Amino acid sequence: MQTILKISFQRWFKLLAGLVCFGIGIAFMKQSQLGLSPWEVLHDGLARASGMQIGTVSIFIGILVLLLWIPIREKPGIGTILNILIIGTVTNLMLLVTPLASQLPLQIFWLVAGLLGSGLGSALYLGSRLGAGPRDGLMMAFYRRSGWSIRLVRSMLESSVLVVGWLLGGKIGVGTLAFAFGIGPLIQFMFRLIGDHDLASSRNRA
Repeated sequence: MQTILKISFQRWFKLLAGLVCFGIGIAFMKQSQLGLSPWEVLHDGLARASGMQIGTVSIFIGILVLLLWIPIREKPGIGTILNILIIGTVTNLMLLVTPLASQLPLQIFWLVAGLLGSGLGSALYLGSRLGAGPRDGLMMAFYRRSGWSIRLVRSMLESSVLVVGWLLGGKIGVGTLAFAFGIGPLIQFMFRLIGDHDLASSRNRA
């Protein structure tokens, strides 16, 4: 793990601001009632089944996924640990102050705000280069060991958690599709917006 004292203020800001933005984005999508991202569908389904808050479930799942890094010898960064703790906590706090949308105009507004928050949060967090999130790290480990493309590995993982979450009662809707097809281009746009042109021009191997 990178020495904390050697991390610049700019990278700390990107990391923390990114994680906060992502947590806010999840809360807005949740309150839009128009559907969540695949992993959040799983968290939502488990939250409904257990009675816990969705952010709390996210923290527990993040810890469990991180434990899967041990046998595959992945090494977490400081960003990996903070990803688990901050996103779920911010999501819970935002849900306390963000009203549930019942009218379509507000639902659409909340959904767009959620997508923008998730896109900006991802760009800032990834731009800090302080460690992959637990779920992304698991995806990259499968990618390196299977020889399959990142697109295929990600699709298989997210399809699996989406189905399990849906069976548990997690919210699927147009927001789920919007996230699945829009988050990639949105993150690239946000990279350009914050001036991270190296990541904006990079592409994962399909």
